[in-house]
Amino acid sequence: MKYSTVYVGMDVHKETFSLCCFTNEKEEAEYPQKVDGHYSKVINYIEAMRFHYGDDATFICGYEAGCLGFTLYHQLTDHNVKCIVMAPTTLLKPSGRKKLKTDKRDAALLARCLAHHDYCPVHIPTDRDEQIKEYIRMRCDHKLALKKIKQQILAFCLRHNYRFTETNHHWTQAHLRWLRTLKPDGLYQEILEEYLITFDQLTAKIDRLDKRIEELASDEDYQENVKKLTCFLGIQTQTALSVIVEVGDFKRFADAQHFASYLGLTPGEDSSGADQNLLAITKAGNRHVRMLLIEAAQCYGRGQVGYKSKALQKRQEGNCPAVISYADKANERLRRRYYHLVLGKNKRSNVAKTAVARELACFVWGMMTEMTA
Repeated sequence: MKYSTVYVGMDVHKETFSLCCFTNEKEEAEYPQKVDGHYSKVINYIEAMRFHYGDDATFICGYEAGCLGFTLYHQLTDHNVKCIVMAPTTLLKPSGRKKLKTDKRDAALLARCLAHHDYCPVHIPTDRDEQIKEYIRMRCDHKLALKKIKQQILAFCLRHNYRFTETNHHWTQAHLRWLRTLKPDGLYQEILEEYLITFDQLTAKIDRLDKRIEELASDEDYQENVKKLTCFLGIQTQTALSVIVEVGDFKRFADAQHFASYLGLTPGEDSSGADQNLLAITKAGNRHVRMLLIEAAQCYGRGQVGYKSKALQKRQEGNCPAVISYADKANERLRRRYYHLVLGKNKRSNVAKTAVARELACFVWGMMTEMTA
């Protein structure tokens, strides 16, 4: 029997790949095999399967996005093997009360999803976008390390009853001067000095990384779009560039609602019959962009409706009037939305910020798809 298309499900791990084939003609997974975690083993497996499916069969491989990133995808496509990276949140889950999960079953499920098109493919970024995305995420890792060392310094001072009483705000210039004047006894002095050395190193490194990100954002491929996005309240250069390289092509989303769903900012639902029950946001899709937009939404809880700071006015300089008008309309609407939810409907602040972040995502999609008219 001749087969036109053979779907190869790949459950990939660091050391091993579990492979199996699926065809619409037979409607069952066949020839499972576990191989070493190298792309050449996948190619060898496909060549071996031609004995069963014929030399004219077309093989389509697929694996769910995970720790391997897009490396395996690029390796296979470079060797003329069609490969699809599938979004884990869109795949069908095995049914039944008793859960039986093995690599072999996972590979069979992936192959079935490939054949039945029960998945959404992951957007494959360009090489330049991938590099900048990794650079920005590396900067975020250093930011988390700085946050950690700050917590450790404050905990050290609290344990030894060193209390800063000049103001209620930590990490101001006055607070840093106070920390450097402390003279603990014995080895405590050395401990505090080591903490402060690490703090200074991380602070200097983050400043250097921020300057580099500004340089990357000034590249002609990103400059115009970055300037557009920074017209929104709460979005500055780093956030704008990160959203651009993480999302890639905004026009691949049919509308703003699909983009918000991709970020996991839309509420889940558990409804039956006439009963409608909305749940918390799904948190599916790109976690990094979702986090950035929720952080940006916090700015809408401060200031008067319609007020534009000098910093925002400066960021908007150089953009066309249509872009500025669109951003101003969005900023005013989102501020009103926040205050209406908190003051009018007594919603919690975090709930209001998440709702504002969802609408901000819709406005971002409109800006990047030139729906500003």
